[in-house]
Amino acid sequence: MDDSPFLVRPGVKVSLKDFNPRYTGDFHDKAEAHNKLQIGVQKLGEYQDVLYAQNTYALLIIFQAMDAAGKDSTIKHVMSGVNPQGCQVFSFKAPSVEELDHDYLWRNMKALPERGRIGIFNRSYYEEVLVVRVHPEILARQQLPKIPKGDRIWQQRFEEINNFEKYLVNNGIVILKFFLNVSKEEQKKRFLERIDRPEKNWKFELGDVRERRHWDNYMHAYEETLTHTSTPWAPWYVIPADRKWFTRLAVAHIICDRLKALNLRYPTVSAAHKQELLKARDLLENE
Repeated sequence: MDDSPFLVRPGVKVSLKDFNPRYTGDFHDKAEAHNKLQIGVQKLGEYQDVLYAQNTYALLIIFQAMDAAGKDSTIKHVMSGVNPQGCQVFSFKAPSVEELDHDYLWRNMKALPERGRIGIFNRSYYEEVLVVRVHPEILARQQLPKIPKGDRIWQQRFEEINNFEKYLVNNGIVILKFFLNVSKEEQKKRFLERIDRPEKNWKFELGDVRERRHWDNYMHAYEETLTHTSTPWAPWYVIPADRKWFTRLAVAHIICDRLKALNLRYPTVSAAHKQELLKARDLLENE
């Protein structure tokens, strides 16, 4: 699969109208994609095992999306073959009182993956240039000493985020960022499903529907964010999300490709260690 239709090229102004939420590439049905996904899940498990053993890199995967775009199910299916020891998932909701007493990156920094692990952020510090931009009254609760006027606050935060991610990459944390691009029509369909199916009622909140009134503002915020924070060291991918089966396949493919590019290797052992292994074999075989 070619990931170029999804990549946000650094320095290029983004219009989400150029990304089709219903795109499924060369795949025409769910069954075909499911088989391909299982291969990707298996490969991802193998790469994760070597990543953990080598203990040099960490992988940070960031998911951003409108409500009901399928973040949870994508994480569940794509990471189904990964050893839980080597993976951790954090969901970031509205900041707590303690978190508001710190800078906006603080709670995310605490959750960064250790070397050898895959860390997943279900929403992230990008909420600070998305939901906060759509609802700027949130800034008043952040106890900032000074808020730049107009759009300068967002430009400032784009720069801060880019610098932060560059620092992480320089220290061995590989970053992949996925925007799951669901259409407004598909979101409505999924909301109605959550209302109609009792086992999905718990997922639904009235506030999610009210946020639909700000859809155009959110799309503008996403376009600005994608334009200014897709960098060579931490690129964004806009993943079609109207067909969940394709969303999962595309995400798994991109993750596997990135891990493969690291040329991961199991650690080599010293000659002395090899002699210890031979001695251990003799002891075991002569028990």
